Amino acid sequence: MRAESPVLSGRIDRDGVGVAYEVFGTSGQVLVLLPCWIIVPSRQWKAQVADLARDCRLVVIEGRGNGASDRPADPAAYASAEYVADALAVMDALALQDVVLMGFSMGGPLAALVAQARPHQVSAVILIAPVSSMTAEQRAAREAAFLAPLDAYEGWTKYNANYIRDRYEDFLTQFFGRMFLEPHSSKQIEDGIAWARETTPEVLVDSRLGALRDEADFAAAYASIGCPVLLMHGDADEIAPIGGGRRVAALARADLRELAGSGHGPHLRHPALVNAMIRDFLVRHDLLKAPKPAARGRRRDKRILYLSSPIGLGHARRDLAVAGALRELTPGLRIDWLSQDPVTRLLAKAGERVHPASHGLANESRHIEAEAGEHDLHVFEALRRMDEIQVRNFRVFQQAVEGGTYDLVVADEAWEVDHFWHEHPQFKRAPLVWMTDFVGFAPVPGGGPAEPELSTDYNAEMVGHVDTRPGVRDLAIFVGDASDVVDDTLGRDLPRRRAWVQDRFAFSGYILGDGVPRPEDKPELRARLGFRPDERVCVVTVGGSGVGQSLIRRILAAAPMARRRCPDLRFVVVAGPRLPPEAFPPVEGVECVGFVPDLPRMLAAAHVAVVQGGLSTTMELAASGTPFIYIPLARHFEQEVHVAHRLARYGAGRRLNWADADPDTLAEMVCSTLASPVLGIDVGRDGARRAARLIKDLW
Repeated sequence: MRAESPVLSGRIDRDGVGVAYEVFGTSGQVLVLLPCWIIVPSRQWKAQVADLARDCRLVVIEGRGNGASDRPADPAAYASAEYVADALAVMDALALQDVVLMGFSMGGPLAALVAQARPHQVSAVILIAPVSSMTAEQRAAREAAFLAPLDAYEGWTKYNANYIRDRYEDFLTQFFGRMFLEPHSSKQIEDGIAWARETTPEVLVDSRLGALRDEADFAAAYASIGCPVLLMHGDADEIAPIGGGRRVAALARADLRELAGSGHGPHLRHPALVNAMIRDFLVRHDLLKAPKPAARGRRRDKRILYLSSPIGLGHARRDLAVAGALRELTPGLRIDWLSQDPVTRLLAKAGERVHPASHGLANESRHIEAEAGEHDLHVFEALRRMDEIQVRNFRVFQQAVEGGTYDLVVADEAWEVDHFWHEHPQFKRAPLVWMTDFVGFAPVPGGGPAEPELSTDYNAEMVGHVDTRPGVRDLAIFVGDASDVVDDTLGRDLPRRRAWVQDRFAFSGYILGDGVPRPEDKPELRARLGFRPDERVCVVTVGGSGVGQSLIRRILAAAPMARRRCPDLRFVVVAGPRLPPEAFPPVEGVECVGFVPDLPRMLAAAHVAVVQGGLSTTMELAASGTPFIYIPLARHFEQEVHVAHRLARYGAGRRLNWADADPDTLAEMVCSTLASPVLGIDVGRDGARRAARLIKDLW
């Protein structure tokens, strides 16, 4: 899911070639994001759109040759003069008068040429890894090399028209592998290859020939820029080496920022850093309003900025319990919550203060729902594909923490904060408490052949972050005990998971939400909820993220079968905050309801429950002594591996895999589980206080 949707999409036609564009954001300085070499489309700007569209109006032009634009079959159609004319036509169509131009790689000289053509319309230029100028002799030599067939192709000799035509996939692997040469760049490489597949080898060859035959004077264009220029360039760039960037910076009198260790795509590989530099540049030149500084005043009560994972509601319930325990230990403590729907609904119900910046967060639950199939959520890939949303949400967080004089940040699985503060510790503004109930990814059946290597790579990045920058996390809390950590390895050549966690985390024990009933509370709860003495109730809940439609429909099919076996059985299906109960057909003996704020009490009152494999709900069921069946989402590594391990350790619940959960089997299991004795499992009830005491020790 995109972090930001366009407010306008359009297309201009020039000499029979259609060129598409999109506009993001509705106010603020206009930034025109130009195309680069069309091996990638305009989606290469996704991390800048995600961040900057909150405060600027962005016009993103799709270069001819890829994406939604046409693909003319003529090298001459890809000369810089054509791209410049396209850009000017879009600017004219939108009546843009005062713009900042942004160009990456081959978009660098395009920005310079546009600024040269319309100096009165350009207030600033931002260049990222721009290509420099070449002499006619250099261009001719490169064209000859590009067209010459070779007996063998190795390394950069694959950058050859014949090889591109014959071995396109391998060329793409070579190109993007060298473009993103930083470790742990698998997502950027995958994106690049996927984007390049949107065009053809022949178009790519034509576009390269068009560039090599281009006679435009890039050096003169760079030198003609009369407005402020920011130039960012990686010092490990193999495609446009840093020497060229330095020459361009000298010509354009640019503010040069060299990025240590960066390859050719810093705006994709290091988006938080690049976006921060762009914002700083715009502020310094009065093109963007400066963020309001944090108010400094007299000594005051302690303040926490609390981030609660918005995917589902289980985290929010435990975080509310921790917040309550913290307030008992620290009178006057103020907690601001940075979160999003559906968590904000629970927080509002609890009377908590939701930070106003929360409205700027891109919705992670919606993304997860879009990624889900029929009781299937390949959550590892869903998280990887959430990258631009995390860029957006990190910016919202960073602005909130910089403007709030917080004494502490508590991040309950707020992945973007942990990731980007480790990547760029200079952004850290307050002590950080990291909380989680699992550590590390794990490959699952059906995850695909690449998943073991990919999950190992992600785990290696996490291990590297924590071990090389141990000061970023001031406190890491594992929600559970050491034996709740799966005792396997984090991947090939990586440490064993449990031992690594034991050395780097404090353990709070499991944290139950406030007021999770005990087994002995059941009679009173049933009476309070109106459960009749002559009925037994099966509560079905599918979490708060809205991915449970398939399970609800399966339950509706199973309910009549179960009621034939157990005539006193009544079903209560809790669709949750993001699924409308009226979307499901009525079934006799089944009541379908929406959001239930006190769901733990309903689950505790139930005679049996059917749930997904989420940790919070299953552990609350275990603590309240309700027999339950859990059906993990297929390919959901957390539910399939981490939660399943913990439930097995406690002997809690009966697992049923989705592939086996046909209505008849489900009905039989509900009735047989219904007959199970009520056994309260001691999962501990002081986890919130233990966590709060650990946190309080930080001040």
